[in-house]
Amino acid sequence: ESDVNVTLIGAYDGVQGAATYGGDIMVLNDLIGNNANINFTGTFAGLTDAYQTLMTSNNSFAASTWIRAYNTIDRCNNVLSALDKVTSSPAKKSSVEGEALFLRASMYFELVRLYAKTIGDGDASSNPGVPLVLTKTESVSSADYIPRASVKAVYDNVIADLTKAESLLPASNTIYATKWAAAAQLSRVHLMLKNYTAAGAAANRVIEGSGKTLNSDFTKLWFTFINNGGANPAEYIFAMTVTVQDGSNSLNTYFVRNVVIAGTAGRSDCKIKVAHIALYEAGDARKTFFTLSGGNNYTRKHLDRYGNVPVLRLAEMYLTRAEANFRNNTAIGAEPLSDINRIRARVGLPVLSSLTLDAITKERYLELAFEGHNLHEAKRLQKSVGALSWNSPKLILPIPQREMDVNKSLVQNEGY
Repeated sequence: ESDVNVTLIGAYDGVQGAATYGGDIMVLNDLIGNNANINFTGTFAGLTDAYQTLMTSNNSFAASTWIRAYNTIDRCNNVLSALDKVTSSPAKKSSVEGEALFLRASMYFELVRLYAKTIGDGDASSNPGVPLVLTKTESVSSADYIPRASVKAVYDNVIADLTKAESLLPASNTIYATKWAAAAQLSRVHLMLKNYTAAGAAANRVIEGSGKTLNSDFTKLWFTFINNGGANPAEYIFAMTVTVQDGSNSLNTYFVRNVVIAGTAGRSDCKIKVAHIALYEAGDARKTFFTLSGGNNYTRKHLDRYGNVPVLRLAEMYLTRAEANFRNNTAIGAEPLSDINRIRARVGLPVLSSLTLDAITKERYLELAFEGHNLHEAKRLQKSVGALSWNSPKLILPIPQREMDVNKSLVQNEGY
């Protein structure tokens, strides 16, 4: 059992790495083609190419995220193959299984969104997704060089894993995955699939059952190491823990200029354009949550060098429930207007008396800005990204050339 537990910690270490939920997945999602909001001046060629949508099949960031995600998936598969070793209690066995399923599903969800056509772009049943590996790899033979499963097959497996994980996981689990993390991720998955009923229901389960609360002060959601002793705010549903000994925060690396908090790091690569800041209403606390330095603006969300990386937080669940209810003309949990006004009131804005879909999606856009949502939200809502259409092949990462060279069963994405 101790070996299984160690391997599970290794799976968490996999998602904690810089190339995955340590921040690179979020950085790529915010950077690709996002010249409307960001002026990227970094010197890493891989990120420059992503920003300019000029990626090639040997893009180093695309390769690193793929490698790290599949390495993590294999660790999860190892855990799942040895569940019979967990004998201390049924609850422990259920938790171990649920955590491994949650982590595996999360990595496949990110892979299929980044490396395959989005939902609504052609037929998900025939569009190639990513290879679906569900058993541990002990040795490599030609049988392991499998083709890409369909986008639908990958999503179906993600939903199955998360659904089972939600049923197995405990309601509280310190810094590790809980049933609420699985439900929140399910909500995000169903929203991408435009299954608004399921998305809203999952979000409602988190809101009603998790005991999580919105922080009354939006500005207190960040700086977990400096101002919160390393603990997550009450609003965080799932986050990557960062300490001075371990963990990465790539959002800090690329979005921060070291001008406010002594001793922190940051490359000053992602400068926030004035046009983005102008989108916020007067009096919005989020409008002032930027630092002006050297003539450029930087988001304050990621200033803390050792700040934990938020993956899922409660505000997103309110926004998802509001959108789902609005689209379905329902009021499961609350009226859509009530949920949106809850988010607006938190940042000092007056309540709205009526609601439109554009108002909901704009609130989501501003609330979750620079947390790794831009690319996928544009694809989901079928909005252009810069000069590119939402379904442009340039907005899909290449299958890494190293994989194409080894696995002849793979088919490369268009344009690479």
